[in-house]
Amino acid sequence: MTFSSPVEKSFRLKASHYVWLALFVFVLFLPGRATLPPLDRDEARYMQATSQMIESHNYIDVRFQDKPRYLQPAGIYWLEAIAVKAAKATGMVKGKAAWAYRIPSLLAAVGSVLLTVWIGSILFDSYIGLLAGLFLAVSVLLTGEGRMATIDTNLLFAVLLAQSSLARAWMARLTTEKLSVSVAIIYWGAIGCGLMLKGPVMLIPTLLPPIILAWVKKDRSWWKHLHPKWGWILMLLIVIPWCAAIWVISDGKFFTDAVGTNLLSKVASGKESHGAPPGLYLGIFLITFWPGSLFTAWALPYIWRERKSESVCFLLCWIIPHWIVFELVKTKLPHYVLPTYPAIAILTSMALWNISKTWDGPTSRWGRWLLHIYMVLWVAVGLLLAVGGIIYAYYMTGTWFWAAMLGAAAALILIGYAVVCILKYNMQRASLVSIGAAIVIYLELFVILIPGLSSEWLSGKIAETVNLLKPCENSIVASASYSEPSLVFLVGKETKLINAEKTAQFLKDNQSCGLGLVDQRDEKKFMQSIDNEGLTVKEIGRIHGLNYSNGKQLSLGLFEVIQ
Repeated sequence: MTFSSPVEKSFRLKASHYVWLALFVFVLFLPGRATLPPLDRDEARYMQATSQMIESHNYIDVRFQDKPRYLQPAGIYWLEAIAVKAAKATGMVKGKAAWAYRIPSLLAAVGSVLLTVWIGSILFDSYIGLLAGLFLAVSVLLTGEGRMATIDTNLLFAVLLAQSSLARAWMARLTTEKLSVSVAIIYWGAIGCGLMLKGPVMLIPTLLPPIILAWVKKDRSWWKHLHPKWGWILMLLIVIPWCAAIWVISDGKFFTDAVGTNLLSKVASGKESHGAPPGLYLGIFLITFWPGSLFTAWALPYIWRERKSESVCFLLCWIIPHWIVFELVKTKLPHYVLPTYPAIAILTSMALWNISKTWDGPTSRWGRWLLHIYMVLWVAVGLLLAVGGIIYAYYMTGTWFWAAMLGAAAALILIGYAVVCILKYNMQRASLVSIGAAIVIYLELFVILIPGLSSEWLSGKIAETVNLLKPCENSIVASASYSEPSLVFLVGKETKLINAEKTAQFLKDNQSCGLGLVDQRDEKKFMQSIDNEGLTVKEIGRIHGLNYSNGKQLSLGLFEVIQ
């Protein structure tokens, strides 16, 4: 087995190349935004809280219905509010359009890919950066997160802004280059913005790497490029105004809830049934970084061999501390390690460009077997992504989507060709082919299948039925059996998420305009409560569907009081 030396910095992308790349990534992430309904549970909560922020003009105290949402700072809600108001100002939005709330994540996804390319170019070469950006763009995790109106893609963008400055400062130690003060401003400003998105979590991927680098290399001289004597003041200037305002408004409750109840409880226990032992992120990496995961596994020997080189050491000190911290945290969600994926993508791309095309793979029998087993699992994930959506769509609608089946066939052909290239150890070609397969799969999912399923989403069906049958313009729905946040977003913030008995009481108090939404399994209890209240109700509509959050099939009756 032979390795070539790291590539020389011989090629740099021009500004026009970045523009074309941004356009490509924008188009790649665009499908599905308008047709994908508000997703339960987190995304719908963010959307509804933002909607209430816009309606109330209260941009400090974030709320979901009448309850404070003291989980993280207000940054994400501000970004979404700006996007929604801008879309409404152009006349593109009427009512509650989910896609408008997803604009910040779209732009952050595009920016994150561009920054990955840029950091790869700083550390190695633009060819390496470009391939790394493509790996990140088509990864399953970013493909999903980048389409949702949540924090994590925006946080990734802030992390990468900071890391771009760190990378420049780190590589400047090898030259006599004097960096502009703007590098430090970007670094500390990005940390401040990240703190406004997710609080102290932002410090893990941005302050841990330089600490570890200084310890590993016994060198802190490069840190001066980032002007830490005044940089932290800039960071605090971004955060303190809102922190002071929310402290006054909430009487300090925000900090006890966000830090004490939310953050520390996630460290100590598996919050909201998301607990898992250490090793989960490594176990699901095959899926979350697909299709790049196989090439990362293949590249590990070379990455380990080059671990002492300046650029590889920088990336490892970015990945390893962050990964270890979140493997040890009791609560685990896939997106917690997303900030490490750009660094993983760059390392993988570096190995692909540096190792000779004639490399004949692992030399040991065990190495070959492990690689082949991982490849079989990798193919299985591709098969599931390609055909799983088609099967689910048939289950939901009873219809085969033939255009999607053609897309799946094309994707499977590309995956098969990638396997052939891998068996011939032409890993560069295999990586490009697998990226193409991923693009075809995502087009199949977001252009064909999701629009075809849009009418089957339960909250949307309920909202359509309520708007059609409600007795008053300001009718309020009390839901006894279905309590997903997307229902609140689509039907209205006054929607009551209560039990059967309280639904009957609500109808008694709102006989003219109130509506009750009750699943058939709760109807007996509901009717008993109605009789106890001395009321008579009639069913004016029925909605059938799947609550995908818990996997339950529901048959929801919409009831009103007979006057």
